[in-house]
Amino acid sequence: MAGSLRLRFLLAVTLWVILGIAAIWFSAVSIFSRHVEQSYHEELEVHVRELGRLTEIAPDGMIVLTRPLSDPRYDVPLSGFYWQVTADGRAPLRSPSMTRGSLEEDIAHSPEILHRLENGPTGPAITYGFTRKGAAGEDIHFVIATDQRELDRLIGSFTRDLTAWLAALAALLLATGFTIISFGLRPLDRLSLAFARLRHGETDKLEGDYPAEIAPLAADLNAYIHQNEAMVARARVQAGNLAHSLRTPLAIITDEAERLAKHGESRAAGMVLLDQASAMEQQIEYQLAQARASAGKPPSGRGVVLPDIAMPILRAMERLHPDKGFTLDANGCKGVVLPLDPVDFAEVLSILLDNAGKWSRSRVALSFTCDKTGACTIRIADDGPGIPADRIDQAFVVGTRFDREAAGSGLGLAIAQELCAAMGITLTLRNGTQGLVAELRHTAARPVET
Repeated sequence: MAGSLRLRFLLAVTLWVILGIAAIWFSAVSIFSRHVEQSYHEELEVHVRELGRLTEIAPDGMIVLTRPLSDPRYDVPLSGFYWQVTADGRAPLRSPSMTRGSLEEDIAHSPEILHRLENGPTGPAITYGFTRKGAAGEDIHFVIATDQRELDRLIGSFTRDLTAWLAALAALLLATGFTIISFGLRPLDRLSLAFARLRHGETDKLEGDYPAEIAPLAADLNAYIHQNEAMVARARVQAGNLAHSLRTPLAIITDEAERLAKHGESRAAGMVLLDQASAMEQQIEYQLAQARASAGKPPSGRGVVLPDIAMPILRAMERLHPDKGFTLDANGCKGVVLPLDPVDFAEVLSILLDNAGKWSRSRVALSFTCDKTGACTIRIADDGPGIPADRIDQAFVVGTRFDREAAGSGLGLAIAQELCAAMGITLTLRNGTQGLVAELRHTAARPVET
């Protein structure tokens, strides 16, 4: 996935969702906390004022309330909601909820309502308080408090619910983003499949309808493909014309050189001309093979179907070498397709089979082996003398002939190697148990379409 456009989009969407959800989480928790705290402070301020209005000094000097506070939580023992009224020289009056402890009255030292965080009966408490004068001129201290944990509980509960909801929203947004990305990049997937079909030789152009952003690219590529095929076709025709135009004068030069070589006084000059004519013929054949190899990649059409491609070649070899036996073993490769130019591949097989037929004693074995990874190996083994190990590398050099008496130009293996290199095939030679083995290996086979 490294370098994947889909992965980049997905990472960008993921980062954006994380940042967005985090911003929503922090802002929502902050706003909610501020509003809850403000609501608590307003409520406590209202309650402390109410406490002040309801408090009276009885004729016996006791502090009493004309009625309970409007919030019933002040009547529940240790509920976290408490109030306290104290005056100099009088017994303090506390809320029924305060079954233990007391509230600090230092906060109530001014007629102005003040608040701060103090220690309450059940932990840290938000405390409000103020003072006013009694009928006898004494200071009466009014204190009311709510546990801080009540505020924390509300904020924590909201935070947990918000976190769960935003996590579900983030998962939904990521799934939606992935779906949108997959849908948006589907034309590129189709374009990739079209390229694969073109590369495997299943078609000769990029097929399919594409969005306006991609359609010009596909059209330009198709135009380039067709232009390239036309150039290749013209190059092959021109190469053939060049070969035909050179071979006729070269044949005349060769004939004249042979006549000169028959006369004693001109024999040396005739032999020089014959050698140079032979070198020219080798170079013409080799350069034509190179031009053909460079022109045939990649192929279009159905490609090379195994082992069908070998059948007519084997029949031709049996007529060309009637005293040799040719065998074929497909090894499970029947119907496998190689995305190669059938003409070039057939020429490689022809060169290697003909070379094996020339040097074999009695038989030549052609075998195809395919595996599940898409690799295909073609082996051509003969029972001839083979090649000395230290001279195998020379076999691919232009003009190399190990036996000058045998027919041939020394170009076959060089041409075969050029064609294989152009088609992406690895060609190797090695000595087997009975003779020479030529091995071709290709790694892009596919099953045949039925």
